[in-house]
Amino acid sequence: MQKRKLGNSNLEVSAIGLGCMGMSYGYGPAGDKQEMIALIRSAVDRGITLFDTAEVYGPWTNEELVGEALAPVRDQVVIATKFGHKLGPNGERLGLDSRPEQIKQVAEASLKRLKIDTIDLFYQHRVNPEVPIEEVAGAVKELIQAGKVKHFGLSEAGVQTIRRAHAVQPVTALQSEYSLWWRRPEAEVLPTLEELGIGFVPYSPLGKGFLTGKLNETVTFDSSDIRNILPRFTPEARKANQALVNLLGTIADMPFAPDAAQASDAFATPSVIHFCVVLLLSTLVSAPWNGIATIAALWGFMGLAGLAYIGIVARRLLVQTIYRPVFEDWLFHALLPCAAYALLVVSAYMAYVHVRPSPVSRRCDSASAALHWHSQCLGRRHVSRFCPATGTAGS
Repeated sequence: MQKRKLGNSNLEVSAIGLGCMGMSYGYGPAGDKQEMIALIRSAVDRGITLFDTAEVYGPWTNEELVGEALAPVRDQVVIATKFGHKLGPNGERLGLDSRPEQIKQVAEASLKRLKIDTIDLFYQHRVNPEVPIEEVAGAVKELIQAGKVKHFGLSEAGVQTIRRAHAVQPVTALQSEYSLWWRRPEAEVLPTLEELGIGFVPYSPLGKGFLTGKLNETVTFDSSDIRNILPRFTPEARKANQALVNLLGTIADMPFAPDAAQASDAFATPSVIHFCVVLLLSTLVSAPWNGIATIAALWGFMGLAGLAYIGIVARRLLVQTIYRPVFEDWLFHALLPCAAYALLVVSAYMAYVHVRPSPVSRRCDSASAALHWHSQCLGRRHVSRFCPATGTAGS
């Protein structure tokens, strides 16, 4: 597993993180506690070090789950949690609350639920317009000085808010939604983060499950699933956006194995294809994903990333013409990084052929090397040109 430092901070995390919200809240009934603990610990075994939770998930129960699961490996992981919501005595949401005294109370409560002495990354969950961001940053700065928090983060904040907060207390990371069907951060936010040296942690990199290819217009959600109230998940919107998933599926269906003898060991899914693209967008990015429900799914997803990535570059971005209908200037943008992509294909193929202690670890190792090499050589701007403009209905 490749590691990345978030921006200019010294906070090093795995390139892939695990968002734990869906284990307790948001996507239907909570999972079995022991199964979720086993899943989190399996993620650690596979090299994941960044785990994301919040007091509002559950509420409270997700932090307790994460704390119990990670207690035996606390010194190996980075735990991120959040403040900013006002909760009633029964967990009901009563709006936003980022008053300094509230931030400190939430920090103390989160430390107890997580069973830790210090919060590695403490995000403001949502910007509270009634509390100046300078006061928020100042409160977190005091928590850092007291040794109760290590790093300050924001979530879904605008450019001016980021700048104002960063001037008071350096912001380590911004967490915002980002995927092939929600690319708004590219316009202003990502350039600002690069300028200020702030890391970017995209949430919902698989579009809350839609980009996995498993959620067509006929799928129904549990009554407790938050997607019931999101415009992008109405049957009409899902049907309209299916073209993007079909495109990813076409790429995923391609054979990636270098010879027929290995073909049964080489396949991908739309979610793997899409996740690789998100990882390539910038070395600033560490991407946690939600919705992994079983250990088998976790292992399969990570193991397939290498072959999926090689297939994207070698067979589609350079040779095939599937992207031509998506944007008109395909050839112009393809010519500039063409030489670098050719070198990438060779290096990734060599890693695949020669570094193979086992089928699963072989694919993971080649993915890590290729992803890191490519993002260093080409950077976000070159790669983002290959991401199809989505213009999603209902967003």
